[in-house]
Amino acid sequence: MYLPRSELGTYAAKGALLPLDECIEAQGIDMSLYRESAVSQVTYDGQIYGIPEFNSVRLVLANSNALKETGLSPDDIDVSDWDGVMAASKQLYQTGGSGIQRIGFDPKIPEFFPLWVAAAGGELVSEDGQTAYLDSPEAVEALTYTVSLVDANGGWSDFKTFRDTWDFFGDNNQFVADQLGAFPMEDWYLDVLADVSPNAPVTAMPFKDREGNLLTYATGQAWSVPKGSNNPTAACAFAATMTSTDAWIAAAEASKADRKKSGGAYLGTWTANKEADERIFAEVYEPSGIESLDQAVDVLQSLQDSAIVDPPSPAAAEVKKAWEDAVLRALQGDQSPEEALQQAQKEATEAIADAQ
Repeated sequence: MYLPRSELGTYAAKGALLPLDECIEAQGIDMSLYRESAVSQVTYDGQIYGIPEFNSVRLVLANSNALKETGLSPDDIDVSDWDGVMAASKQLYQTGGSGIQRIGFDPKIPEFFPLWVAAAGGELVSEDGQTAYLDSPEAVEALTYTVSLVDANGGWSDFKTFRDTWDFFGDNNQFVADQLGAFPMEDWYLDVLADVSPNAPVTAMPFKDREGNLLTYATGQAWSVPKGSNNPTAACAFAATMTSTDAWIAAAEASKADRKKSGGAYLGTWTANKEADERIFAEVYEPSGIESLDQAVDVLQSLQDSAIVDPPSPAAAEVKKAWEDAVLRALQGDQSPEEALQQAQKEATEAIADAQ
């Protein structure tokens, strides 16, 4: 069974997956080779239920041309300085006769809300996934701030309407068309830019918490074995093979060859296997020669061990929906950030209790 790591706890809590302790021992899987954040997501109630596969993290991408035009530098959008980011966002923001022409700083909420909460020093769910903290002071602070960023860029309705016009996956994307100052984004978007506009005016920066420490938000998949599987031994061997260092090296070499054939830049293969990543970037990856892309790869390498993840909760989908809906209510002005998160806390707490 191939599934997002964020959902694994729910399946494990319902007894739908086999614990993999015997599998790990039989296949000789060294779990210390995997990133701690990824392993924490596949561990529920003290047992491992999945073998982590890909790993995707977030970084900040800024429009180099917009920064230069407004007299700003990457230092002016250091996300550890929320007041500084707000000031820079207002300076980058542009309007015209048809409305918004450039968003200054897009905080990417609801989807990246957990990252902002972590930056404020909080968490949305306890490490064991059993307790929600959706209305914590840190969560309220993060939502209040990120909503204020959107409000300073035209308000949610106009902000979203304008953002929906972007050629996000095309060669006239928001960086080329000068429609964005900066935003946090998943690492895979660099491959999109490498394909459609490799010379887009992009500068990559790490996300940070308010103390200035490196911070990112990681997601990814895992291989698990369903309870009642007809051949759990073979399933276990498959999971072990698919996430092994040798398999990742082969995958990286194939990906590099494919990118070369199509004329695109190979920016690396990012996995939850630390040993595999080390070998990929020592033996397979080569700088593309495109300064902005190579610099972004360096930033991604610096972030891999600074990740937060969604804990393995028995009600993962319900908890996520609770905070996503709360963020949307606050963005739309239906509730204050505090009211929205108080409602979400009640919903999440009830969902976790019902899932026990």
